[in-house]
Amino acid sequence: MTRDAVVIIGSGLMGSGIACRAALAGNPTILVDTELARAQAGREKACACLDELLENELCTAQQAQEAKTRIKPADDLSGALLRARLVIEAIYENLAAKQALFESVDAQLPAQVPVLSNTSGLRITDIAARVQHPERALTAHFWYPGHLVPLVEVVMGDRSSPDMAEAVRDELNSWGKAAVVVRRDLPGQLANRILQAVMREAINIVAMGLASAEDVDTAVKMGMGIRFPAWGPLEHTDAVGIDLVHSTQTTILPDIDNRPGPNPYLTALKERGDLGYKTGKGFYDWSKKDMKALEEKRNRFIIHALKMLGQ
Repeated sequence: MTRDAVVIIGSGLMGSGIACRAALAGNPTILVDTELARAQAGREKACACLDELLENELCTAQQAQEAKTRIKPADDLSGALLRARLVIEAIYENLAAKQALFESVDAQLPAQVPVLSNTSGLRITDIAARVQHPERALTAHFWYPGHLVPLVEVVMGDRSSPDMAEAVRDELNSWGKAAVVVRRDLPGQLANRILQAVMREAINIVAMGLASAEDVDTAVKMGMGIRFPAWGPLEHTDAVGIDLVHSTQTTILPDIDNRPGPNPYLTALKERGDLGYKTGKGFYDWSKKDMKALEEKRNRFIIHALKMLGQ
């Protein structure tokens, strides 16, 4: 049997978004779940993602229709693996479940087939602890929503092959993604380490009464955030000068929160049960804010940025 398919294990929000991009790139795509009905529902989500891309002129009608025909739902993982040239795991975040799946998949595939995890928080070294071919195990962390956000972090485990990591990066870039190689298997991978640094200080600013949550979010969205798609922090550093940044950091960094754990303000919110949107209150009162409208605005902005960047 020809190994021509991308096999995606897990058909939820992430798996379906990944399936959309894999199929749009011309790959026969098998979306596998524990029940066929779940896989079929995942295929419908992937098709909805394609419709959104079409509606916003990020693909043509022919491309969307052809991609839909490439996505096949399945509940027979072993059968799907017979066609796999690339495997992406996108099941729930549970180390034991991922370890068992990787061990089973690894035993059924030739050593040259990459096996990737979409994990956002677990180490690929730990996920692949029981496999016979750890050199082909990598994280491929697609950022949500996976059919829109270009970034994919390809993370190398302690025993991953650098050549395999670069080949996977190149493959994902051919899908229209913006893949980066992360060469050490550390908590937070790459982008989430930067995001958590921003979130730590944003929470600290609210906790110390320097600004409100609304003003913090406005400052990030309308200041640094609006230029980040075209102007990264290290490009900014070189543009304004290493000497200026060094001087600025000498003044500001000693006063920035550097505690090794969550801010007590965040802990107090958690202990009160104010967990954000899911409980109705966090930094904001969500009875007064519309999450659906906010998500739609986010997607429209991403789509506009993708068009401007030529993605």
